[in-house]
Amino acid sequence: MNFHARRVTLPAITPLCLQKRVIKVYDENNTSKAVEVPTDVTARDICQLFVLKNHCIDDHSWTLIDHLTQLGIERTIEDHEYVMDVLSGNGMETDSRLYFRKNYAKYEFFKKPLDFFPDHMVSISTETNGIVDHSELIETFLKSSTCPEIHGHLHVKEQSKKSWKKFYFVLRRSGLYFSTKGTSKEPRHLQFFADFADSDIYTVLSAKKAHGAPTEFAFCVKATKCSSSRDLKLLCADDEQTKTCWITAMRLLKFGMQLYQNFIQPHQKQKVSPMRSISENSLVAMDFSGQKTRVIENPSEALSVAVEEGLSWRRKSCHRLSGHGSPSSTQSSAPNLAIHLAQPWFHGKLSREEAQHLITQQGLIDGVFLLRDSQSNPKTFVLSLCHMQKIKHFQILPVDDEGELFYTLDDGHTRFTDLIQLVEFYQLNRGTLPCRLKHHCIRITL
Repeated sequence: MNFHARRVTLPAITPLCLQKRVIKVYDENNTSKAVEVPTDVTARDICQLFVLKNHCIDDHSWTLIDHLTQLGIERTIEDHEYVMDVLSGNGMETDSRLYFRKNYAKYEFFKKPLDFFPDHMVSISTETNGIVDHSELIETFLKSSTCPEIHGHLHVKEQSKKSWKKFYFVLRRSGLYFSTKGTSKEPRHLQFFADFADSDIYTVLSAKKAHGAPTEFAFCVKATKCSSSRDLKLLCADDEQTKTCWITAMRLLKFGMQLYQNFIQPHQKQKVSPMRSISENSLVAMDFSGQKTRVIENPSEALSVAVEEGLSWRRKSCHRLSGHGSPSSTQSSAPNLAIHLAQPWFHGKLSREEAQHLITQQGLIDGVFLLRDSQSNPKTFVLSLCHMQKIKHFQILPVDDEGELFYTLDDGHTRFTDLIQLVEFYQLNRGTLPCRLKHHCIRITL
């Protein structure tokens, strides 16, 4: 009996990491870019791809946003999350978009936990009698054996109804609960509301208009496979700080140590960086006018020195513009009127509401700012600046001094020949502002 060997061709099996998918990513202007990526791509991978493609400065604040248009909600996709898992969880029938955007507040709670967790909302059940040591606050979140308790009032939308009710909520490692009797935390009065094992936390957009919420500070718990607005568990806070506290605590409870790894990973790669990290508290005013350098400890003196520095800066600029055979002062001021147009922090004819929306999107932390044209006075500009999670607007006025044009936001005490000079000064000196300019809002075109 003769046996003939027969060659059998098996279908090639492509490893998961080599399989490709095409996804669309949108920018702030709603223009999209299609890219082919592996199926195991993470949010950080996609951010790195667009940072390189668009020659952006990689300051680790670039973020991928999961935006569900039909539901009117969005959230930051954590750096380690697999993007395909997020998209498949949204469902094919859901109109979901990925946005590439700045979020300066993404990991700010690791640097300044006190700004995110107010005393009246935090306690911990240990031998410390409910008082949490703020220097160890984040550490207690990351440990599986401990967890600070977040508590306070929230409005909740009743299922299948238009009305909202206010309850006292308690967040623990086991989940989110609300009290059926005032502010009681007794087990018999606490009713389970949600956990986060198979759910994510989203910010609700246009909460008043879409859901009749009492404020715009709304968020929701969305089950991973949920695609209907009826299944969203809608909550609403009374102010931005309260909303931020709840969302941040829920992120920490859901992702734990992984969030900290996401935060430190980029910095570990840059240990040999020539730039040294400088905190705001380490910056001091110095006097170099005498034979010996001294630290200026008096706040009033420091402020007057900052103003004098601004005046000196102005005199040097005037000298630079008027010297070396340059045009007359009236002619030389013309180019300065438009020199700011190419700067990434200048956003032209942006309205007050649009400016507030953009800053909110890119992170409500101290020093996030942008400059724009004034809507009420065409000849002036406005500095929009975030401080203490609130956005303030400062008018920048043109000043004519004997035919020379300058800009000021402190009634002429400190003057600048152009807006670039003004921004550079207030990035170094707080002056009359509540804080220094640190992070500019930026819009890029993919």
